[in-house]
Amino acid sequence: MMTERATRGQGLTRSIAQNGGPVITRFAPSPTGRLHLGHAYSAIRSHDFARTRGGHFVLRIEDTDTARCRPGHVEAIYRDLEWLGLEWDALMIQSERLAVYAAALDRLRQMDLIYPCFCSRADIAREIAASLHAPHGADGPLYPGTCRTAPQSAREGRLASDPHCWRLDAAAAIQRTGPLTWRDSAAGVASVNIAALGDLVLKGRDRPTSYHLAVVVDDAAQGVTDVVRGEDIFASTHAQRILQALLGLPTPDYHHHGLVAGSDGLRLAKRADAPTLEQLRLAGKDGRALAEMVRRGALPIGNGMVTA
Repeated sequence: MMTERATRGQGLTRSIAQNGGPVITRFAPSPTGRLHLGHAYSAIRSHDFARTRGGHFVLRIEDTDTARCRPGHVEAIYRDLEWLGLEWDALMIQSERLAVYAAALDRLRQMDLIYPCFCSRADIAREIAASLHAPHGADGPLYPGTCRTAPQSAREGRLASDPHCWRLDAAAAIQRTGPLTWRDSAAGVASVNIAALGDLVLKGRDRPTSYHLAVVVDDAAQGVTDVVRGEDIFASTHAQRILQALLGLPTPDYHHHGLVAGSDGLRLAKRADAPTLEQLRLAGKDGRALAEMVRRGALPIGNGMVTA
């Protein structure tokens, strides 16, 4: 039964993406923990955005973080969405698409826009601490570019033996693309800010692809026209927009919404042990009734809604 659930709609992805026309939104959870009310809010908004426009709602399991993702979390995602009354029209599993991400990375390599980085987190922290002018982005200090200027001969000598990731040369990338913008329903026309990017990791030491690279490749493959997601991911759009331009991929419209907060005023998060949908489901709560409460802007006592 679970196998049937997992594969439902999988064969529709290509036809939806190729036929074009309707609005297509997606919900793309990472199975590193159980879903909570914040996930429910985002999934419902994305689902309803498409359905009220006669479009498609697709599901994507972002499971490339093999160290943290668990099959049990994937199964719980399916159960939670069904419990809420949400149906998806197509399904994509990122761990089945590693060759696609490798090909995208290779395209950027051929453009001479990526480089291997051998720095550990400790190395980067030490260099930032020692620098009086460490570059900063929206989330704090950025990678200072230590390996960007390393001689090619030195890089090649270490590739076979030393752990490394692959980074985007952000300055060279934006020089290639020129100024870039995207449309956001809340922010209007937003411009890519090179200072907020830094040299992004596109393939980690122990991960086959980065979130940013995989998401732009998969949004294009699933034909996503509108991305509905939390405002906490707004800053990621800078990185995703530049990768779309470099890879010749379409740019969806973006709709960043406010976040669900707990009684302490802080946004709900997996790492903060937020109450999960599974806990509510197993306690006998009515998922469809909960979804209707979310649509009305109401949540169970002890939680508050912050909406944009």
